Amino acid sequence: MAFSLFPQASKAQLKVGDKIPTFTLPDQNGQQFNVANEIGKRPMVIYFYPKDDTPGCTKEACSFRDSFEEFSDLGAIVIGISSGSVASHKKFAEKYKLPFTLLADESNQVRKLFGVPKTFVLPGRVTYVVDKNGIIIHYFNSMTNAAQHVQESLTALKKQ
Repeated sequence: MAFSLFPQASKAQLKVGDKIPTFTLPDQNGQQFNVANEIGKRPMVIYFYPKDDTPGCTKEACSFRDSFEEFSDLGAIVIGISSGSVASHKKFAEKYKLPFTLLADESNQVRKLFGVPKTFVLPGRVTYVVDKNGIIIHYFNSMTNAAQHVQESLTALKKQ
């Protein structure tokens, strides 16, 4: 896995106006996904979630799935990231027919690059909406309202 940052190497949570760090992680099919290949092409919705196939994470993933066409119509790609393995992500994506990319951040390095906070002992649930230049235009942090991440993302994309 390769990790690099644009100018800042801060451990603080990224915020609106920050450029996202570059990273490469394996997707649910074992293919390497390099976020730098997407910057300059289209907006991204990058959401961090605690664990595959748990009630809140399933609700969130299925909400993104159910709105996938709307994201596509806005030119955006959806990327889910958790510490689950490639195999876990593949099973999760197949079980719920998820049409978007799930990335395996098993060492939590990308989560740390973004500064995603923990909620108690659980990894946080944070969504970043990123413009096509790699700049964060919106973020939403809510552990309990999983489905709202989708609405927040769509609203932010429509405003840009």
